[in-house]
Amino acid sequence: MTTTTSPIRGPGVFLAQFAGDAAPYNSLDGLAGWAAGHGYAGVQIPSWDTRLMDLALAAESQTYCDDLRGRLAAHGVQITELSTHLQGQLVAVHPAYDAPMDAFAPEAVRGKYAERTEWAKQQLHFAAKASQRLGLTAHATFSGALAWPYLYPWPQRPAGLIEAAFDELAARWRPILDAFDEAGVDVCYEVHPGEDLCDGASYEMFLERVGNHPRANLLYDPSHFVLQQLDYLAYIDCYHERIKAFHVKDAEFRPTGRLGVYGGFQAWKDRAGRFRSLGDGQVDFRAIFSKLTQYGYTGWAVLEWECCIKHPEQGAAEGAPFIRDHLIRVAERAFDDFAASTTDDATNRRMLGLEPRA
Repeated sequence: MTTTTSPIRGPGVFLAQFAGDAAPYNSLDGLAGWAAGHGYAGVQIPSWDTRLMDLALAAESQTYCDDLRGRLAAHGVQITELSTHLQGQLVAVHPAYDAPMDAFAPEAVRGKYAERTEWAKQQLHFAAKASQRLGLTAHATFSGALAWPYLYPWPQRPAGLIEAAFDELAARWRPILDAFDEAGVDVCYEVHPGEDLCDGASYEMFLERVGNHPRANLLYDPSHFVLQQLDYLAYIDCYHERIKAFHVKDAEFRPTGRLGVYGGFQAWKDRAGRFRSLGDGQVDFRAIFSKLTQYGYTGWAVLEWECCIKHPEQGAAEGAPFIRDHLIRVAERAFDDFAASTTDDATNRRMLGLEPRA
């Protein structure tokens, strides 16, 4: 059920990690019923998964979108956002990642960089229109990456390399951002290792190049900042005006004499930094929900479940009550109103010693 007292909506769940080939995970209706059964009020839909939705058709047909919303409402859930994480990744791909990234694209454009890039851009345009038809105001995605292989380089980067990468990234995204602006929908970049937008500084570089575009906003996910050892609470202070979506995802960072931030090429369960189910990591969610509430965030709190230890069904079952327990009912009056005194301008001036004294 959706809270009626917190400005933050929830709980929601990102379906990407749960979709599969067996029922109930292989259809939108099946997953909607599953999510509602776990206590979720909203679902974030991975738009690339054709088992769940047809993105091109959603961009074209209001009837299809109305039917989609109605089917979800029948289960007691609604759409929080559409996601184009995989398509957004393909807007900008460094050649070193061409082969693995091809798996994100349809067969017809694999191995064809220019065609694949144009396909990805078109997908984002579809997502803008589909989001508008679905009555959504935010959209979750990745930025893609041209500069990522040069994040921590040896030998040193040549002068102008990063600037050229961010110039090109901005040029590719600017028309997409304009399309989302026309649709009245915020693009929410998930700031993430592997993307050129990987922290606050890189986001600012991009934002400057798209002219501080009003739709170039953020999906806040503290787990990625734990793994980078970035202050995820101060990040909210810096960028709260741009945070329009929220992944509730836990993580831990436990460095050893052998492993640190980079993970030593180890599997997830053996790294110092690991994603965990909600409540099993180190993220201070009470402080996060307090800060987001303080700054007036009114979007959804959406579970993105990833854990290298716990079973996904247990993580999903624990996620909804965890989020609900962190939603904050905003006070309607100050806690010390009982001690308030009635004054007027003349009294205030006398109290400050601004009136002539006898």
